[in-house]
Amino acid sequence: MFLHASYSPINPTTRAFIEHVPGLYINGQYVLPSSGETFVTFDPSTGKPLGDIPRGTRSDIDDAVQAARAAFDRGPWRWSLSPSERGQILWRFAEQIERHSEVLAQLDSLDNGKPVSVARTSDVPLAVEHLRYFAGWANKVQGATIPVNEPNTLNYTLREPIGVCALIVPWNYPLLMAVWKLAPALAAGNCIILKPAEQTSLSALYLGQLAADAGFPPGVFNVVSGLGEEAGAALTEHSRVDKVGFTGSTEVARRILHASTGNLKRVSLELGGKSPNIVFADADLSQAVPGATWAIFGNNGQSCTAGSRLYVERAVFEEVVDGVVNATRAITVGRGMAIEQAEIGPVVSAEQLDRVLDYVDQGVSAGAQAVAGGRRFDGALSDGYFVEPTIFVGAHDEMAIMREEIFGPVVCAVPFDDPDEVLARANASEYGLAAGLWTTDLRKAHHFAARLQAGTVWINTWGNAEASSPFGGYKQSGHGREMGEEAMALYSEVKSVWVTYG
Repeated sequence: MFLHASYSPINPTTRAFIEHVPGLYINGQYVLPSSGETFVTFDPSTGKPLGDIPRGTRSDIDDAVQAARAAFDRGPWRWSLSPSERGQILWRFAEQIERHSEVLAQLDSLDNGKPVSVARTSDVPLAVEHLRYFAGWANKVQGATIPVNEPNTLNYTLREPIGVCALIVPWNYPLLMAVWKLAPALAAGNCIILKPAEQTSLSALYLGQLAADAGFPPGVFNVVSGLGEEAGAALTEHSRVDKVGFTGSTEVARRILHASTGNLKRVSLELGGKSPNIVFADADLSQAVPGATWAIFGNNGQSCTAGSRLYVERAVFEEVVDGVVNATRAITVGRGMAIEQAEIGPVVSAEQLDRVLDYVDQGVSAGAQAVAGGRRFDGALSDGYFVEPTIFVGAHDEMAIMREEIFGPVVCAVPFDDPDEVLARANASEYGLAAGLWTTDLRKAHHFAARLQAGTVWINTWGNAEASSPFGGYKQSGHGREMGEEAMALYSEVKSVWVTYG
């Protein structure tokens, strides 16, 4: 691991937007928050203030909801534009994002801390691909004709948009997670209010102008930044919001479910994880070792699917741990805007830094041993929120570091002796978002894929995701599935129509 000393120049458009964020995006235009207040967003790479973000409150949320409500009930998005025309607007929106890709990559890098190279080559292109996929769904939403028993009777179904959708997204993939939700919601014909995480609001607010340039009618696409306890709470409680789509922590999800009871709005949740990653003795370790390394340290461990519980068959335990330790020590850590290829950056905030380091301390106090990492970076990186990628051994399943989601670069490697034993241990979690296994035994692979309690199972790989493939969790990892055809169901209603003609 080494520090980068030279940095990408900030694009003039990026700098101008950060220095003067034009406001909340409501009803087709940027507007100042009703309170006139802002809050500071910080650069995680330096710990210094980056810019001032408009602080939307209950009044601004109400304005955005009313704009979306009017657009849905009376506007052209639902009633005048054909499905094909809606798809064309979504496609143009993807083109706008592609055209502004460097600005969006830099905004996410500066705001989140992730390497700008990762945002350029992964996050932004995946967001474009996602929009284009769902642009194609806009004219494929269809019902069915049902053969019924009653004579001279026709029964058919219509699949219709739900209405006004509140989309609340996290800070780990700011642009990509926003597009994950808004693309199917808009393709289905809904109108949206996007609420970005307060730590990473810049790229979502920048999307406002791109949405206008793509041709969305006023009120269809709205963005309100603000604090969760203010703007987020007001949005989930609002009586004229029909649906909430949320990605974030299980704790916040419980509050959203409680808030939704006022008008029994639809809720879909993509929540946390404590994903097991199982390496069998017959695995190809040349694949499994780097796979296990990046399963946890990709995006600096700030991923709901991070492979943070590494179960390794005892016969190869030392070999795998040594391999992961060596691979971890070779990871390049640097500031997000470094010119050289930084592979991971800082965690997102001072709060997250304290959270991760507290879990590291808990692990050591409970008797686990850190064979790599275990500290905050000092020296030239000490001003940012940098944590050394950390590998624990000697942990047991009852420890907090084995049970609770850390959401940082910390993994526990533990041995196992019996396949039935490790299956039970892997499933003994309140979460069920993702799981993985490494083996050359095809029967074993499919046996475990069927029995692991997780919404996604990776075999001899980790982290694959595409717009066409459903994604979501079991147990306390969420409700519903995003992406693919299943996402269209999240954002639509089915109506049954009966006609008697004789």
